[in-house]
This record gives sequence, structure tokens and C-alpha cells, in this order.
Amino acid sequence: MYMDAVVIAGIVAVLLVLGFFVGVGLFVMKDQKAHGRGPEEKGKQGGKPV
Repeated sequence: MYMDAVVIAGIVAVLLVLGFFVGVGLFVMKDQKAHGRGPEEKGKQGGKPV
């Protein structure tokens, strides 16, 4: 397969997008742990229902 600049740029773009989503996922998981809002505390928000 002939690897020209367009193919290499496409592969790099895909890798950057995947890296971005992995980074966002890691940030969200760390933020949930830091603020104590894990899945085990689901529904414990308190207050009156609307």
C-alpha cells in the first residue's frame, strides 16, 4: 500500500480523536471519584420531588 501524506494525515487525525475521547473519559472518571459522585450514590440527591 502506498503511504502518501493524505493517508498518514488521516491516520494521525483518527489517533488524535481517539486520544481526545480517552482523555475526556479519564478526566470524567477522576472527577467523579474526587467529588464522590460514583454509581453507588445514584439517587441520593435529596430534596423534594418536583
